[in-house]
Amino acid sequence: MRNNQLLALYGLKYNPFLPGIPVESLWSPPEMDSFFFRVENLVMEGGFALVCGDPGLGKSKSLQLMAHRLGRLDSVVVGVMERPQSSLGDFYREMGELFGVNLSPANRYGGFKALRKRWLEHIKSTLFRPVLLIDEAQEMMTCSLNELRLLGSAEFDSQCLLTIILCGDMRLPERFRSNALLALGSRIRYRRALEPYSAGELRECLEYSLEQAGAPQLMSRPLMDTLVEHSAGNLRLLNTMAAELLTVGAEKEQAQLDEQLFLNLYARTSRRAGSG
Repeated sequence: MRNNQLLALYGLKYNPFLPGIPVESLWSPPEMDSFFFRVENLVMEGGFALVCGDPGLGKSKSLQLMAHRLGRLDSVVVGVMERPQSSLGDFYREMGELFGVNLSPANRYGGFKALRKRWLEHIKSTLFRPVLLIDEAQEMMTCSLNELRLLGSAEFDSQCLLTIILCGDMRLPERFRSNALLALGSRIRYRRALEPYSAGELRECLEYSLEQAGAPQLMSRPLMDTLVEHSAGNLRLLNTMAAELLTVGAEKEQAQLDEQLFLNLYARTSRRAGSG
């Protein structure tokens, strides 16, 4: 069944269980609004913030929400690093592209000065620090992370020229305990460690997602309870199971997804796994 047929069958504006959800309709995890508020204030002062957590807890979506909120602020420039694992030369190439500076990787000192000059001019004209968002930051080379620390610091570390939000799995805070990155780790102003969600939080997310997609009655309440129970506090697992149920339900042209559909699908899957 084609996606538009699936959406029409259930009156959905979009599939609420796939990654491409409109940013305006993303569920914000508990306590993230407080973290977002702190980051918005950090734009005035500059410095580092960190979002970390195990896979499937919504780190990247939190960063997407943050980019959306910061992008709505007047005069705030937001750059999103797309290749954090780059070598130092490619790191400078991408930084130049993000902030509109023509850099030569062969002249890193010149690139260092040009970026800082651009940021200083922006701060002088707007009073806001440019923002750099880095997802999967645990993949960054140590030399690139330290280069960020030096790039964004001026006047003997008394002035921050850049606001940097690092997002990654639990390897990232562990790296900041090493001698090579201890100086950077000590400069992180705000930290938000995502943890597995409670049943109530997952239920809230599921209900919110269905409401935003325009089909609050898509799932029966017993099915919601069953999905939450089998998600182990993980948003990605919840959405993966829900997306599969939606596809199977549409194939069967079932008016509402219910607990029996879940039992039939995953009992069959378990039997296949056992026979294999």
